[in-house]
Amino acid sequence: MTKQSAKPAAKPSKGRGLTPQAEDFSAWYNDIVYRADLADLGPVRGSMVIKPYGYALWEHIQRNLDDMFKATGHENLYFPLLIPMSFFEREASHVEGFSPELAVVTHAGGKELEEPLVIRPTSETIVGEMYSKWIQSYRDLPLLYNQWCNVMRWELRTRPFLRTTEFLWQEGHTAHATADEALAETTQMVDIYADFSEQWGALPVFKGEKTPGERFAGAKLTYTIEAMMRDGKALQAGTSHYMGENFARAFDITFNDVNNNQAYVHTTSWGFSTRFIGGLIMGHGDDKGLIMPPLLAPHQVVLVPIYRATDDEARSRVLAEVDKLHAELKGLGVRIKVDDRPELSPGRKFNEWEQKGVPLRLEVGPNDLDEGVAQLADRLSGEKRAVKLANLVQTIPAELAAFHDALYARAKTFRDEHTADVSTLDEFKERIDAGYFVYATHCGDADSEKWLQETTKATARCVPFDGPSAEGTVCIHTGKASGYPRKVIFAKAY
Repeated sequence: MTKQSAKPAAKPSKGRGLTPQAEDFSAWYNDIVYRADLADLGPVRGSMVIKPYGYALWEHIQRNLDDMFKATGHENLYFPLLIPMSFFEREASHVEGFSPELAVVTHAGGKELEEPLVIRPTSETIVGEMYSKWIQSYRDLPLLYNQWCNVMRWELRTRPFLRTTEFLWQEGHTAHATADEALAETTQMVDIYADFSEQWGALPVFKGEKTPGERFAGAKLTYTIEAMMRDGKALQAGTSHYMGENFARAFDITFNDVNNNQAYVHTTSWGFSTRFIGGLIMGHGDDKGLIMPPLLAPHQVVLVPIYRATDDEARSRVLAEVDKLHAELKGLGVRIKVDDRPELSPGRKFNEWEQKGVPLRLEVGPNDLDEGVAQLADRLSGEKRAVKLANLVQTIPAELAAFHDALYARAKTFRDEHTADVSTLDEFKERIDAGYFVYATHCGDADSEKWLQETTKATARCVPFDGPSAEGTVCIHTGKASGYPRKVIFAKAY
């Protein structure tokens, strides 16, 4: 994606088709967001209105991810939107990291406030304040809490879903008696994010640890999942942070341990946002539009009845079968949409639902009824074939499962074909310029990492949990011994 201006991305004109990915990936992305009716520009710079189709996608993400959290013992709660400025000043690295992005309320009720209030950019500080009141003994631990909310970060360069002034997310905040328990929680949550991305979103990811320069502000370590988009760039899709005792000391979160000694808790935080919608768009879409993963798609199947408007008998026959199929598939839990808009031709409907990425399309006309079939079109392969009506209801769930597998395999193949293991700086630059993820040995020096970013626009995405060993290798830039056990993944990123 090209460098974004401070102004909101322009909407595409209604008179032209989608910009091809190869021509301008950034313009293609903007076209998709608006033409697929996912979102619209908000009146405040950098804000967006998530429209029903886009919000339905978020609801499926939210509900299923929330089930995964609750299955591991987490509970939901809610913290206030407004946070006293003084809270941010208690943890030095945290306030330094977020200071440029803070939106601050200075007046309310017609008067200047005695203390400015920050509109929540993240909740570690207010969570720390409340946990210091709630935790007294080891018997109060662990606290395993999560909240679904909005946050505000005053971004200079914005793009719908990927980077907006206000966005939706979940943020988990847990407190533990020991470092080992908190580290296990940090690992568990990045594993959940990776499983969700792959098993629900059909989007393969690399799991790993962020380098010190890429850590969350105030964290001891940050784990991440990194996905490859169709232009070869990386998207950080979810992060999990071990805070150590940093916030416990800043907010005096202490407890009596099993030996009746005073100790500080160890905290974690982890988050997953509407940014993932941008990842699904760019990780799966093609020149026809979106390709929705079936388990998250607002509509898994669209059913289009086909008949001549002047043929009442054919219309009655077709709609009777359509109603029957709709009821049976809905009864199986399939999210099915009947498109019977008389003002649109079948071709217009096909194009719209292809653009919106519905996995499967069913067509039923009078000739199909005579032959006892429906026409089944696959959004990923583009193939269309006749399927017997007698077997259709049993066929669709298997077709959706096969679609998910094929979509995941397509994304993984693309990623693997665009990932390279390099040993020299020239190879590094060549592969980065060609849109690859690159495995490279790095010494861990912050100045070297900064030089690589300034020179090649590539950032250190993570030190992967699984990947090529860096044992016995030297940094591609400084020639020093590796600072990490495995080679670092570098890529240009969003």
